[in-house]
Amino acid sequence: MDAFGRFLDHLDGLLGGAAWFPYVLLGVGLFFTIYLKFPQIRYFRHAIRVVSGKYDKKGHEGDTTHFQALSTALSGTVGTGNIGGVALAISIGGPAALFWMWMTAFFGMTTKFVEVTLSHKYRVKTDDGSMAGGPMYYMDRRLNMKWLAILFAIATVISSFGTGSLPQINNIAQGMEATFGIAPMATGAVLSVLLALVILGGIKRIAAITSRVVPLMAAIYIIGALGVILYNFDNIVPSFLSVFTDAFTGSAAAGGFLGASFAYAFNRGVNRGLFSNEAGQGSAPIAHASAKADEPVSEGMVSILEPFIDTIIICTLTGLVILSSGVWTEKFETHFERSSMVIVKGNYNEQNEQDRQSLYNYLNGKPSDVTPYSGDINVIQGKAVNKDFTIIHSRSVGEDIRFGITERHVYTGVVSIKDGLPTDPSISIKGKSLVHSAELTTKAFQRGFFGDSGQYIVSIGLLLFAFSTAIAWSYYGDRAMIYLLGSRSVMPYRVFYVAGFFWASFADTTLVWKLAAVAIVVMTLPNLFGIVLLRKEMKEAIDDYWVKFKKDNES
Repeated sequence: MDAFGRFLDHLDGLLGGAAWFPYVLLGVGLFFTIYLKFPQIRYFRHAIRVVSGKYDKKGHEGDTTHFQALSTALSGTVGTGNIGGVALAISIGGPAALFWMWMTAFFGMTTKFVEVTLSHKYRVKTDDGSMAGGPMYYMDRRLNMKWLAILFAIATVISSFGTGSLPQINNIAQGMEATFGIAPMATGAVLSVLLALVILGGIKRIAAITSRVVPLMAAIYIIGALGVILYNFDNIVPSFLSVFTDAFTGSAAAGGFLGASFAYAFNRGVNRGLFSNEAGQGSAPIAHASAKADEPVSEGMVSILEPFIDTIIICTLTGLVILSSGVWTEKFETHFERSSMVIVKGNYNEQNEQDRQSLYNYLNGKPSDVTPYSGDINVIQGKAVNKDFTIIHSRSVGEDIRFGITERHVYTGVVSIKDGLPTDPSISIKGKSLVHSAELTTKAFQRGFFGDSGQYIVSIGLLLFAFSTAIAWSYYGDRAMIYLLGSRSVMPYRVFYVAGFFWASFADTTLVWKLAAVAIVVMTLPNLFGIVLLRKEMKEAIDDYWVKFKKDNES
């Protein structure tokens, strides 16, 4: 698994983690924003009217209403990215990461408008009478690039696991274990059965469920978040200021946080923003293709609301909860995950300015005298005898370190370290460090009016958010399978999807996030390429829509 983790790191470095990717993603959104004259602002009010059903007419082809399509798409985006993803971005990039999530969302509103409109326009009716759409259809039917359509569809299937199935249940299981003490495998088993029951009903059952769950889960989470933010009222303004002041400089060291460069904040903020709202990824168009509408632009306008609700509202609430509560700089007792940990040579003290700077440089890819540790650590009753090493976990110096065997028994003996990690993966390391993902958000929700009970809001919210995301992504995957191999491939896909969902409930958290990061980019790049090629058609479609809209409403 260590080798697989390093392989994913390498891929992420070439793709989503590469310096060029955020510029491509934001650049496409910026281009369409200017090219189409800020549609995310000009059409926002109209989008609300469309989704409310004001312009609905009988007889339009499709499987769902505008609201149901929006709910399904939102259920696919509002998930662990809003709870665990924001926390992960801040834990890596500091407050500045939230600013770049906002930028991704603002420009992403236009990107989503474009991709949904084009995908809805070229949707098809399948053998069972349901609608199927998505970027693969405009790539095939309009661009005549079947090879690109196949590449996108394959990436969609992969991403359905890397985005929809694996990280969602992983975070649910983590939260349920931390809050209620339920074994991850038990959580995975129960929810896997429920997932199978839902997705077998197809898009109509999925839409019916998500249209009820999405408003409920949003209300619960918003109330809980406001309970923390208002409790820490004095920290609201400083938290906002830190987001803006650090945006172009990176975040300095604070508390246990060793600091993050601009490059880390920018890259992780954009990357997590994409994981949260999926603007440009091409996933939401698959859900919107099912909507009952004869005008693709009208459905595109509905999709403008998604990044706004998902990132501008919900992710901002999560970010303010974490920043205003101050938990992002505090160390907590935790299990050190191998994929978030490195053991370095030498005894470093974070209170020492020179040591802190050396560690900052090392973690941010700058020249540093810090090197991974290789050698033996002598341990007696869980405590290290030699002190010639330092454990870095979640971008902080680990304290009160204890070695064990499979997390249950203290260890006595020699722990062999190679390139910064124990050679024996059964060796468990616990201690105090910063935490990330859903665990960090859970800690933050306990610093409000609800006290320790706030953790239950996170667990319930995470359960609803993540489970609904897994449901939506199963639909995205089976539409891609229909394009690739036909309707007969859907059932085998669903079986593998549920099996992967169960497996990820007890897998390494950070490893799952790494897989998701790679899968997202593999899916996004072909879609961005395709919509840029169809920029003129998009502009013409908007002009035609308004001509017809005015004519229909005048008569």
